[in-house]
Amino acid sequence: MTSNTVGKSDDIQLSTSVKLAIVTETYPPEVNGVASTIARFIKGLAELGHDITLIRPRQGRKDKPKNEPGFKEILTLGVPIPGYSSLRMGLPQKNMLLQKWSTDRPSLVHIVTEGPLGWSALEAAKKLNIPICSDFRTNFDAYSTHYGMSFLKNPIQRYLRYFHNNCNFTMVPTQELKNQLLSIGFERLKVLARGVDTELFNPSKRCQELRNHWGIKAHEKVVLCVGRLASEKNLQVTVETFKAMLQENPNLKMVWVGDGPEKGSLKLSCPNSIFTGVQRGEALASHYASGDIFLFSSLSETFGNVTIEAMASGLAVLAYDYAAARQFIDHGTNGFLASPNEANSFIAAGLALIKDDVDLENLRVQARQTTLEISWDQVTKKLENNYDDLILNSYSKDKLASSPVLREIFIKQ
Repeated sequence: MTSNTVGKSDDIQLSTSVKLAIVTETYPPEVNGVASTIARFIKGLAELGHDITLIRPRQGRKDKPKNEPGFKEILTLGVPIPGYSSLRMGLPQKNMLLQKWSTDRPSLVHIVTEGPLGWSALEAAKKLNIPICSDFRTNFDAYSTHYGMSFLKNPIQRYLRYFHNNCNFTMVPTQELKNQLLSIGFERLKVLARGVDTELFNPSKRCQELRNHWGIKAHEKVVLCVGRLASEKNLQVTVETFKAMLQENPNLKMVWVGDGPEKGSLKLSCPNSIFTGVQRGEALASHYASGDIFLFSSLSETFGNVTIEAMASGLAVLAYDYAAARQFIDHGTNGFLASPNEANSFIAAGLALIKDDVDLENLRVQARQTTLEISWDQVTKKLENNYDDLILNSYSKDKLASSPVLREIFIKQ
């Protein structure tokens, strides 16, 4: 970490290598924004020289914990999440964590998810007086309305508020979300944006062979949607928008990248569609770059990684004026925005994108240019600075100076 001093003393500094315990209930190869983001942060933190222990549920019988210099994993029991058999939820592990952290105490605990494993980490860290930071990455309270359980929205919201308010601080991806959470009683929030890998997600990954496989001719356009095919993604608006666009241009193709419980109904309701399944890494980058227009009608995101991945890949993005799109899209310059919760606005913007007077190629160039300023290195450095602040604010100079144990963990002379 940075060489910050504690108080006004010049002889006590944070160690350049800090012991981090990161707790998450989702991690690659699971495919979602939370998993990919925390994996990218861990990669960056490891490159900065920190000692990381990742605690997560085991993903199948063949899943083995890594144990490498500077990075090790502790795998716990987990169960499939209803409706998402490929994702797992960690089971309570308070006693195990108390035992581990009593003998191998981390400098801080970073809790990524609020499930039973995350709750166990919160309780264990509080009992051992270890500093805690958390992430608010998924609107679980909003998701409840998409699964016929709107009666759970308020109880889930109360639980999330209680969970995060028991942490030293919580990181959120946008100022918009921070303001929203503050208005309903969340406390001590810090904005930490997300980055994008512009080397991986790059227009140069466009693949004519892939487009040929989709049956696309040189002059034809591909409309793309990437993500979980699930009701909380508001996919019916994407379908209706594509149908309207298809009336204007019958040669359009809709490519769905991902999987989920809505796949069957989408096959029935959306004409001219191709379903590629889940894609990862270079294959995902090629799928992005081989499209032309990206439709993202979700209103349940805390950020929406796919928005900036599509922009980095050189696509003309249409999204609601919300989350990452609000932060990075300048309507008409590097993408199109629609008024939130107004399906007609989204459909009209989709139609506008395929009009002859729209410079689609310039939109795509400007989208790519915007993302070149969103470096993962910069974002990871901000996370490291947040860790610095947490440690410095959690331990007084006198406490650090008088405790050999804390000195060994946190400081150097």
